[in-house]
Amino acid sequence: MPVEVSVGPQALTINHGSTFAVTDLQGEIASDSEQGMFSNDTRFVSSYRIFTNGERCILLTSGTPTYYLARVHLMNRTFPTEDGEIAQGTLGLVITRAASEGIHEDLDVTNYGREPARFNLEIAIRSDFADLFEVKAHRFIRRGRIATELREDGTEVRTSYTNRDFRRQLCHRFLNCGSLPVYANGRATFEVRLEPGATWHTCNQYRFIIDDDDEAASRSCADGFSHGVFDEMQRRWLERATRLTSANEDIYRVYRQSVDDMGALRLYDHDIAEDVWVPAAGVPWYVALFGRDSLIASLQNMLVNPGFARGALRTLARFQATEMDDWRDAEPGKILHELRVGELAHFHRIPHTPYYGTADATPLYLVALHEAWRWLGDATLLRQYRDVALRCLEWIDRYGDLDGDGFQEYRTRSPKGYENMGWKDAADAVVYPDGSQVRQPKALCELQGYVFDAWLRMAEVFDELDEPERAATLRGKAAELQRRFEEAFWCEDIDCYAFCLDPHKQPVRVVTSNAGHLLWSGIASAERAGRVVRRLFEPDMWTGGGIRTLSARNPAYNPFSYQRGSVWPHDNGIIALGFKRYGFAAEAARVARDISEAASHFASYRLPELYAGIELRPGGFPVQYLGANVPQAWAAGSVFHLLQAILGIQADAPRERLYVDPQLPRWLPDVTLHGVAIGNARVDLRFRRVGEESEWDATVRKGRVDVQRQPWRASWSLLAA
Repeated sequence: MPVEVSVGPQALTINHGSTFAVTDLQGEIASDSEQGMFSNDTRFVSSYRIFTNGERCILLTSGTPTYYLARVHLMNRTFPTEDGEIAQGTLGLVITRAASEGIHEDLDVTNYGREPARFNLEIAIRSDFADLFEVKAHRFIRRGRIATELREDGTEVRTSYTNRDFRRQLCHRFLNCGSLPVYANGRATFEVRLEPGATWHTCNQYRFIIDDDDEAASRSCADGFSHGVFDEMQRRWLERATRLTSANEDIYRVYRQSVDDMGALRLYDHDIAEDVWVPAAGVPWYVALFGRDSLIASLQNMLVNPGFARGALRTLARFQATEMDDWRDAEPGKILHELRVGELAHFHRIPHTPYYGTADATPLYLVALHEAWRWLGDATLLRQYRDVALRCLEWIDRYGDLDGDGFQEYRTRSPKGYENMGWKDAADAVVYPDGSQVRQPKALCELQGYVFDAWLRMAEVFDELDEPERAATLRGKAAELQRRFEEAFWCEDIDCYAFCLDPHKQPVRVVTSNAGHLLWSGIASAERAGRVVRRLFEPDMWTGGGIRTLSARNPAYNPFSYQRGSVWPHDNGIIALGFKRYGFAAEAARVARDISEAASHFASYRLPELYAGIELRPGGFPVQYLGANVPQAWAAGSVFHLLQAILGIQADAPRERLYVDPQLPRWLPDVTLHGVAIGNARVDLRFRRVGEESEWDATVRKGRVDVQRQPWRASWSLLAA
């Protein structure tokens, strides 16, 4: 049995849409912590304690049976009463919480003693209405006014926060009470009387009111937490997703958990239709709309449900920038980075309304549009987003290339802007060989690859749209970019491509995982791809549990940092696809095994956003990164990319074809994908290892599709031509 690893401080986390709650294992919320009940970037409950006659209870066990539900089992400590002492363990308390638009909480107390019990059950709650950014930074500035009002019948407490036109309100309602509470000094106190064997119950409903929109929670104790409209939507997502079976238990479990997590992250506020939606980037810090994360998650999910991409394409198109805005780092045609709706965003203390400080979301939008078409076979998708795509292409030429030298660079104009605008967006992520920081503007290597890939993909799109001149222009630009990229970025002395070009256009000769993205995009030369693969498997980069973000030889390396030596599952999934693209199937499978084995150690096979870049030796286990988001969309989606790399699955729905190129390693003797969607067809794909060979067969369940074995390649690639 693998050792199970808990990620971050021991906590219970539940979520639904833009609402989530983080408590300790006892179900309580500590003051001055990152815990709380949150919705729409505001913390509505900042402290929660429960007592029996003033005494805290003892934790027996707790857990989250599903993403929106937490259950805590407690028992009492010994405490005195007017009727005598109640011994430890006489009372059992079960806290059950479910997230929806608010939080529904059930409290059930059972008397397991032989005598009647009479005592006070107290719930102490405080609200600070802190903005999520302040909670994360542990720096909360008090503003506005907080007031509490008790309804006359004692069944509801309303705590309101007002700062000019920004209004939030916590409505704490008591329902189905075994006895009505008395509210004083920030505590709701229930007088409980229990005969031997009897159970006392109350419901606490926490409604999070935005401005004056008082929407009742959709869950209640009566429905068993499993029959709401949102549960039905999750069930339909799971039914429509590709299913997987395999003799490898690790792959089966991590795949199943990842599909479940993807649905659990659904942002209902951004739903366009039942099957057109986007996920939050991650819980707890990224419960919001993100550009890069939504697009990468869409690419990962093509194998699971290609229709998933429709939500990202449509939602991000709605927010495509139309004008220059220095405060938000926006330029016409740019795709957003992040959208926030809390108090700091409301009063423009932060630029996330939305913020456009990303250099990669715009080319990735084009990559996702093309890939969605290849899987869905829907040419109307191309016509629908043609103008959006043209604006993206114009942004790449006019604003992505700051100095007209043909390379993509970034530089913030906002006083609150980000220092780094690639996927490694930590302020300290981009370093020189001596470990010092590279200053702006920076031309990251993978940005050139993303643009190269986007241009070639869009060339195929414009061929489909009968615009051959545009297509030819884009292919010419891609060829020139690839030639100049090799000249500027290849570093013979480090046997790898440079991390970036610095402000003086000098290559930053540092080995990073970013080089693997160059293989994914196809910009790397065929002659040098193998050298990059070998370099990434040297001990300073490969941990045995995944490829590090930064070489351990760099003075800035820290395995416990966010992006200077940690391991990111999504990063490894992209790298594995790059390995496969250039024919390094065994190496792609090795990366897949690293990540799947790491997943087997994490609770419920749920991959975290990242983990420490410590060498994983035999008998060891991955080391947690404190503060990692779990669940996280592109961490969950990484397993889909890893499987795609092993099986060599590529779609060509416009021509009703699906290509496979399986090369199963010994540790994965078989895998079957049930109900893969390609265009209007559904197909079951069965792969098995026979001796040293990989065999496959396909059963078309619906529609028409021709499944063929073909070496992995990109039909739009210059290399393929």
